[in-house]
Amino acid sequence: MIQQLLESALQHAQAGRPQEAERLYRQVLALEPRHAQAWHNLGVALAHQGRVQEAMASFQQTLALEPNFPEALFNLGNAYKDSERMDDAMAAYRQALAIRPSYGTARLNLAATLLDIGQLDQAIGILRRLVQDEGNFVMAHSGLLYALHFHPDSDAQSLLGEHRQWSDRHARPLRGQIRPHDNDPSPQRRLRIGYVSPHFGFYPVGRFLLPLLRQHDPTQVETFCYADVAHADEMTGKLRDCAHVWRDIHGLGDAELADLVRQDRIDILLDLSLHTGGNRLLSFARKPAPVQTTYLAYCSTSGLDTMDYRLTDPYLDPPGSDQSVYAERSIRLPRTYWCYQPSITAIEVREPPALKTGCVVFGCFSSDYCKISAEAWSVWRRLLQAVPHSRLVVHACSGRHRDAARQYLADAGVAPHRLDFVGRVPFDQYLQRYREIDVALDPFPYGGGTTTCDAMWMGVPVVTLAGRTGVGRGGVSILSNVGVPELIANSVEQYVEIARSLAGDLPRLAQLRATLRGRMRQSALMDAAGFARDVEAAYRQMWQNWCKAQP
Repeated sequence: MIQQLLESALQHAQAGRPQEAERLYRQVLALEPRHAQAWHNLGVALAHQGRVQEAMASFQQTLALEPNFPEALFNLGNAYKDSERMDDAMAAYRQALAIRPSYGTARLNLAATLLDIGQLDQAIGILRRLVQDEGNFVMAHSGLLYALHFHPDSDAQSLLGEHRQWSDRHARPLRGQIRPHDNDPSPQRRLRIGYVSPHFGFYPVGRFLLPLLRQHDPTQVETFCYADVAHADEMTGKLRDCAHVWRDIHGLGDAELADLVRQDRIDILLDLSLHTGGNRLLSFARKPAPVQTTYLAYCSTSGLDTMDYRLTDPYLDPPGSDQSVYAERSIRLPRTYWCYQPSITAIEVREPPALKTGCVVFGCFSSDYCKISAEAWSVWRRLLQAVPHSRLVVHACSGRHRDAARQYLADAGVAPHRLDFVGRVPFDQYLQRYREIDVALDPFPYGGGTTTCDAMWMGVPVVTLAGRTGVGRGGVSILSNVGVPELIANSVEQYVEIARSLAGDLPRLAQLRATLRGRMRQSALMDAAGFARDVEAAYRQMWQNWCKAQP
């Protein structure tokens, strides 16, 4: 009977029904409480439902019964990582690898955790060795490409070379699956636009896509959303309501997705992931749509010959800049790459805290700690030295990397109490945290996007450094559109001077605090209707280019 229950539970789990699988595994455990595999599989079912703490307890019970269970250690590590217990997560992954050194996904997740805590060189080293050892591990190779964007030594040309290697290894062998397209080549007809992402939810992609979907002109475009969403949230529902057609592709393979896109006769298919986790670039490698474009995940390149275009703007890729560093043809939106819509509008802006305390608080609330490079820490340390009694607040999950940052500052005479860390909180509390800082510091070489907009919405000026790559120029685009280009630095010396000058001018801080939200409202950054027209014009240009190329 136990074997029958286990087989039935596994079938439910594989079919994407974790609640049914959970029920059956609990029946097994009622009959056999020391069944280690059932405890493990119960943990997996709970994790798939987003019940991380319960899953963690199940994996711990598994290991109490069977300590050398590498899959249980791996999944326990994932639960720790989801709970922002990074030191514990790395210890669990390393235990799994001690038992099974060839455990590829454990190596990948160990690298991802090291990236999360800013250990770039270690993470990239693990990923390079993993790609060498397992040449067809597509996810690991994509993870390497994504990680390289955070490294100060990466430039646009070297990034292109790395992406071309990915394409040669994983995408080029799929060329034989590309078939001609018989879409109607009428240049002015209504277009069928497909958006592909695992992040149709409360993620940066979902937040920036929502105003565009809401404002699309239904006489010009019909929108299809291909959503690889495991756990839907309120934002998922809003996005679904805006789409003309919603396709749930969770569990669908890359070839199956490509076939579905062809059946839907999509004219322009947009990738919203690039090389982040859950990407579907191998569907794009099969060229299911006549025109394919990448947008929004981060401003870089896919490396694919089958990706025709990439969207950008005049600040991320200034006119005259070298566009040969991208595999795609760049199309600049005329004003802005992003369209911002605050998720919560009721939280009011308050005056800078320095007006009451006399001590300026700098802050960086980027959810990606790996964006804070060693060079950024060096510059921030100089800034704290230049502004006595100032403090710095940084978002970071718990772990020894916090102690390392405090020690780094202390080595230069900056007292440890001047650096504070904050962890993950509900979104409304996150926005309220901006009331506690006076000046936001954009990390580099990979700058902020969503957090830069959130800071400005809360009246906090952001100091940014213009970088060498598209991902390093997000702040340039946002600040230029809001009308505060004086906060853009072209050198680290200027970065320190701009931040120091702001800290020493409390009336200016108060004036910025009182006006930034209004400036944002009046800017292209929040002109959703105008932004939609700009994007639709870009789509029309892409489509007409394809039509002209047809016999």
